[in-house]
Amino acid sequence: MRKIPPSVIKSAKSNSIEVSVRIGREGVSESLLAELDDQLDRRRIVKVKVNKGIASDRYQRDILFSEIEKKSNSTMVFQRGNVAAFWSGK
Repeated sequence: MRKIPPSVIKSAKSNSIEVSVRIGREGVSESLLAELDDQLDRRRIVKVKVNKGIASDRYQRDILFSEIEKKSNSTMVFQRGNVAAFWSGK
């Protein structure tokens, strides 16, 4: 696991970064991962939100976010409820 700089954690917790990727009915699809990778190329941090009804409890959200982390080759920096922030490591 990569060492996450404190500035990245602070930025991830900030409300100034808006959610830009949403997980809907299709779950973690190839198109969602492609969009996330594209955004991670352009920005340091991308926030992802799981829509209501997709993951009803924390355990299901944790599974979705860890799947994204593995498949996108990014690091989950912060999670609050149904929103997680991913960092490209650049």
